Parts: sequence; C-alpha cells; structure tokens
Amino acid sequence: MNKLFQALVPLALAAAAVSAGAQDFPGSKPITLIVPFAAGGPTDRVARDLAEALRKPLGATVVVDNAAGAGGSIGANKVAKAPADGYTLLVHHIGMATMPTLVRNIPFKVETDFEYVGMINDVPMTLIGKPSLPANNYKELVAWINANKGKINLGNAGVGSASHLCGMLFQSALGVDMTAVPYKGTGPAMTDLIGGQIDLMCDQTTNTTAQIEGKKVKAFAVTSPKRLSTAALKDLPTMQEMGVKDFSVSIFHGLYAPKGTPAPVLKKLNDALKVALKDPDFVKKQEGLGAVVVTDKRVEPAEHKKFVQAEINKWSPLIKAANVYVE
Repeated sequence: MNKLFQALVPLALAAAAVSAGAQDFPGSKPITLIVPFAAGGPTDRVARDLAEALRKPLGATVVVDNAAGAGGSIGANKVAKAPADGYTLLVHHIGMATMPTLVRNIPFKVETDFEYVGMINDVPMTLIGKPSLPANNYKELVAWINANKGKINLGNAGVGSASHLCGMLFQSALGVDMTAVPYKGTGPAMTDLIGGQIDLMCDQTTNTTAQIEGKKVKAFAVTSPKRLSTAALKDLPTMQEMGVKDFSVSIFHGLYAPKGTPAPVLKKLNDALKVALKDPDFVKKQEGLGAVVVTDKRVEPAEHKKFVQAEINKWSPLIKAANVYVE
C-alpha cells in the first residue's frame, strides 16, 4: 500500500499543478498567435485584429508571430509541437482543410493533433478580371470564356493558395480548362491582372475589395451563398444566382491549440473568442475587409471541427484530380 501511495502522490501533485495552472491561465504570461503566412497578408490581418480583440477578455498580452512556408504547414506544425498549455495558438484559414491532401509528407494530422477552439470568420471570394476585358457582367464573361477556350490565363497567388483553389473549382464548374499562372503572393498577381498580363483571378475579398472599389479591375460575382453588404460589393451577384449550382467558397479562419491543452484553458479561450467576435471594432474591421464574423454554432469547438472535416471532404477529391502538391 505504501508503495502504491508513493507512486500515486507524484501523479496527484502533477494533476493538481495542471489544474492550478489552468485556473490561473493566462496570468501574466503573453499568448502568441502563430500565423503560418507572411506578414501583411489576409490571414495576418485577421490575426492581428483578433489579437487586439482578445486582450481585454483574456486580460493578457496577445502577440502575433509569422511562421510562413510549405503551404501553411510550417507554422501549423510549430503549434502542433508546442507545449499544450494555451500560450501558443494557431490562426489558420482553409489550409486546415486542404493541407492533408495538398502538402506532401505533412508532419502532423489536422484531425487529431489540434484542439479546435472555434471559428473566427468567413471570407468570401470574388471573381475579377483585367480592366480591358470586353465582358461587363457574369453572363458576358461566360460567353467570352466559351469563345476563347484555350487562350485564357487564370492567375493565382501560388499553388495551394485560396485563389488557386477557387480557380480550380471555377474551371470545374464551367467544364473549361484555363492556363493557371501561379505567383508568389496576391500582390504580384493583382499587379499583373491590373496591367492586363493575365485575364482572370478568383481571390479573397480582403485582397480585392479596394481594387474593385477603385475600379482597377472588373468584378463579376461573389462566391458567398448570399450577396454581400459591403458598399463596393453589394451589387455583385452570387455564383449560384448566375446558375453555377452549389458554388460556395469561403476562406474561413479558425483558432487552434495543441492537442492535450487542458479543458479549463480551452474553455477560457473559447469564452474569450466569443467575446472578441462581438467586439464592435473587430466586427467593423472585418466588415471593411468583406469578411463575415462567425455568429453561428461553428464558434463552438465541436461544430468548428465538424465544419473543417466537411471542408476536407469537399476539397480532397478536387486537389487529387488536379494533381497539385506542395513539397
């Protein structure tokens, strides 16, 4: 009995220490949001807005750290391998659903190596074209595409990027092959679209709204189920309105913690996230980017995970059929 007692005491003390740590979380220690993409991009902007909104409900400093590369898997792996204490979190987009198929030799499992804290927002896509394109609305665009098969250049921000995925789905929906032109980021792709070096691009509202508003590109449709309320985009029809059945692409963002993070810590993080998503300044900033802050059940961890699994099932066959990979 004494030996059993001696063996159990360290375990009990360790459990008590974890419980006490969870109760005190976050204390005076800063929380780091890892962004698996370069600074200045759309996910980085979302994370920095979220960091500001989380500071008050958490009562802690929240900082952003960029760890870009390999289709977003380097930063994600950094969080998957971090201590499971709630101080290192991941802000990721649709890549959580595409990495399992897109990234070769991925060093973690999206489904099992993370705790799902909750969804942050949905970012619709816009189908845009060069300013000299003869089409002025979606129906005219489809007619132009059909009349120019084999001659159309469709730009994207790189293999596996949101714009690449949207472009693949658009081609699949129309049954038309276009020449994909990958760039190292949205910036250079947008520059060439404005300059007329490429014909079309499908990209996030966070990247396209200002260009549409400034009439530097032609806009044809949005990929959301409903029209958007943003001033620059409110008159754009949805792809489904235009007869493209079940065409809905959302570049969602979510918050994740390492697997094994204590339940009380996860509860505090989820509670803080819910408060942050109702912060008027955060909502205003997201709306200005054309993003829709999540207010439905996907803010709950279980529903967030269920949604990501559905997205994995949606994108995996398309990525495999296109035979595209990130090393």
